[in-house]
Amino acid sequence: MAKITEKAVRKVLFEVFDPEMHISIMDLGLVYDVKIKDQKKVHIKMTLTTLGCPLFPMIERDMKNKLGKIGVTEVKTQLTFDPPWSFEKMSEKAKASLGL
Repeated sequence: MAKITEKAVRKVLFEVFDPEMHISIMDLGLVYDVKIKDQKKVHIKMTLTTLGCPLFPMIERDMKNKLGKIGVTEVKTQLTFDPPWSFEKMSEKAKASLGL
């Protein structure tokens, strides 16, 4: 299997959708940082649209499942609310789909 790169991980994360908004977590601007550790382990620093979002376990499970398909063996997710999420972090595509 090919070497796992940050670019490949970010591409896969565009396939992970917020279950409520039906927009990718990348287009929402939720992912702040991606680091590859030991070739097959990934550390993702991200936020949520709201503090205490009950949908995070679903998002995290989807990330792990999709990243596993490209050979990632471990995903560590670090939630942060600094800086807090805001609509300005969204891509133009996401803003357009929400009518913003």
